[in-house]
Amino acid sequence: MSMRKELWFGFSIMGLVLLSIVWMLLGVDKVTHGHQGLLMLSLVVIAIMLGFPTAFTLMGMGMIFTWLAYDGDIQRTLDLMVQAAYKSMANDVLIAIPLFVFMGYLVERANLIEKLFKSMHLAMARVPGSLAVATLVTCAIFATATGIVGAVVTLMGLLALPAMLRAGYSTSMAAGAITAGGCLGILIPPSVLLILYGATAGVSVVQLYAGAFFPGLMLAGLYVVYVIIMAKLKPQWAPPLSAEERRVELPALTRALPADTASYAPARLLQALKGKRNAQVPTGHVLRQLAIVVLPGLLFVLLAVGTWRSVTTVEVEAQYDIQPIGAESSTSAPAEGGLQEPPTDGGLQEPPTEGGLQEPPVEGAVQEPPGAEPPAAAEPAGAPAAITAQAPAERKPAPTWWWVSFAVLGALVAVFYLFLSFARLEIFKMLLASFFPLVVLILAVLGSIVFGLTTPTEAAAMGSLGGFLLAAAYRRLSMDVVKESVYLTAKTSAMVCWLFVGSAIFSAAFALLGGQELIEKWVLSMNLSKVEFMVLSQVVIFLLGWPLEWTEIIVIFMPIFIPLLDHFGVDPLFFGLLVALNLQTAFLSPPVAMSAFYLKGVAPPHVTLNQIFAGMIPFMGIQILAIFLLYQWPDIGLWLPQTLYGR
Repeated sequence: MSMRKELWFGFSIMGLVLLSIVWMLLGVDKVTHGHQGLLMLSLVVIAIMLGFPTAFTLMGMGMIFTWLAYDGDIQRTLDLMVQAAYKSMANDVLIAIPLFVFMGYLVERANLIEKLFKSMHLAMARVPGSLAVATLVTCAIFATATGIVGAVVTLMGLLALPAMLRAGYSTSMAAGAITAGGCLGILIPPSVLLILYGATAGVSVVQLYAGAFFPGLMLAGLYVVYVIIMAKLKPQWAPPLSAEERRVELPALTRALPADTASYAPARLLQALKGKRNAQVPTGHVLRQLAIVVLPGLLFVLLAVGTWRSVTTVEVEAQYDIQPIGAESSTSAPAEGGLQEPPTDGGLQEPPTEGGLQEPPVEGAVQEPPGAEPPAAAEPAGAPAAITAQAPAERKPAPTWWWVSFAVLGALVAVFYLFLSFARLEIFKMLLASFFPLVVLILAVLGSIVFGLTTPTEAAAMGSLGGFLLAAAYRRLSMDVVKESVYLTAKTSAMVCWLFVGSAIFSAAFALLGGQELIEKWVLSMNLSKVEFMVLSQVVIFLLGWPLEWTEIIVIFMPIFIPLLDHFGVDPLFFGLLVALNLQTAFLSPPVAMSAFYLKGVAPPHVTLNQIFAGMIPFMGIQILAIFLLYQWPDIGLWLPQTLYGR
């Protein structure tokens, strides 16, 4: 039956193409090339919705309509195809895609997500809707390390969904948290979408990564706030964890101190170090526990001191004071034929020699003026310039944002030490083993990109090495893991690169036919304001996210929108951030909703697609709210690029 369906789809699309060709050939005097371009765009969308491969549909349609535009000249058609393909594949930004994907698959196979989810849900056990909140936080962290939506949704479906269902969570709430959290990888760097958009729009991927950081955190924060509010309003949707689910097992040596989960860890460890302890507990164990206790405070002090010096230092620029060559040269008139300079004090004076500038008689030496005093030992008298000594760097007051940030961070550290029981110490150790390795990898990769230390490609290579080291540290690195990661990376990268080639051929054909010009004239004829254009474009992208995936929207429709941005005065970087927020609907909106199908593939049989779709709808509303907030306050996305790069 499926074979018949595919054949029917194939014959249908071929019939549409043939009818279109016949119609254009017969009515060539009535149909312009621009209308042919619009027809090509419509046929591509129909073919993709019928299930044909996107990349080859774009290439096929582009070649057919290019052949029609060139009146059947196959040589020029093939030339255009080759040039468009070569131009797209010569883009070195795309090299980062396989490296980031490879890093993601290695991190996924390091089995960190299971440890991360367990430590997160224990750390947030007293927060309303703790399992759903821990799911969203875990998804956000893991999305930052991998950027692979399907992998995050599948793994969280295996780990978090059974745990939430056992705890009595609503199926819709659990499914919505997993699917929405898994889609954060579309927006949060290192996002493949941002790389594709940057390559398509000609925008710096580094600036896109910097701009997407805070909108991604904002969206994740809105998700968490929604879950907490709903858990308070409707506790039956997200009941609190039982005492058994919150229980933390202490190591045998810690119990032998003696200590229980409620004991205050710093005081008990100090007592044990002074000798008031069980002889069975080695001193080394106590010292290791104390080192872990001291670690947050030490990191806070180092971070505060290091950042304070950087935000309060005023760098004084070197000032160059150029002195006249001699006393006579400053008063004597310039000779005829020479370069005449105004006798400005401190300016550069010309020597009073006929014929212009005179070279010194000795090669490599500076001639002293007649009657000059012997040069001082520190500085030659005949030196044409002297650099004024600079005062040491001054200090300026620390900015308000620094004080606020470290006041909040200091309060968190104080709360940590105030309520540090042995149970919380064990949870902190679990976070050290699962959360902090990912944080180090993320900071190394994204920090080096954002602060301009490396290009995205170099940072992706460094991230791949970090994935290797993580997998090896957790004893998950084997030849089978490497083979599988390489195979999946090649498969994903080939899909993206073929898609980009198909997009280049399609865009070249569309521009050749004049479809872009026709759309521009139509949009400009509506006399839209900037706000109206932004609303219209985002509504179109939102609606396209229902039948199409984000890759198809980026490669097909972004080349149509981007040329219009200059006319309406829209920053392509800001537009890209809005698009990245908006395109998460491609994974959350039926009938495509790929994250729903990823989750359904690993969910228990009684979890239906309708329940998953129902759980997605509130999170789609939150996405719309996030787009509105970003549009109203663009500094959410533009502050970091402006601060770092002065755009």
